[in-house]
Amino acid sequence: MKIMQPNLSQPYPIQAIDPSAGIFRRLIAMVYDLLVVLGLMFFVGAIATAFNRMEAVQGPVFQSLIFLVIYGFFAKFWTNGGQTAGMKAWRLRAETPDGRPITLQQSLVRFLAAFVSAGCFGLGYLWLFFDKDKVTWHEKISGTRTVIIPKPEK
Repeated sequence: MKIMQPNLSQPYPIQAIDPSAGIFRRLIAMVYDLLVVLGLMFFVGAIATAFNRMEAVQGPVFQSLIFLVIYGFFAKFWTNGGQTAGMKAWRLRAETPDGRPITLQQSLVRFLAAFVSAGCFGLGYLWLFFDKDKVTWHEKISGTRTVIIPKPEK
């Protein structure tokens, strides 16, 4: 099976209209994505329960599986088009500072560092108000940014 890799040598064809997305758009997109992630967790939990003779599944192996599924969701969309469902609805895109698709390694760093951004009472997200480039902690650490893209032409 061949894994599709983004063309990292070329910037996205549709350029950002704003180099940094505001906190409101980001939060609403996160709510959209939370609904998708909850559905994925429910689905994985149902399958795991079925394989466990209909008994509740718990423990570090199951938690690791859930973690990998959630990361897989974000990695798939961030590295292939730069948009999750919530980001697409709110015209946001994750990209490098020069407008290129992010790599799998950057997506992993971004995903893990987002827990730090949120875990410090959200200070990592609020940092965009103080940063000259308007990026959050996890974006700064991963070498990515979240931008607003134009509405598609009709």
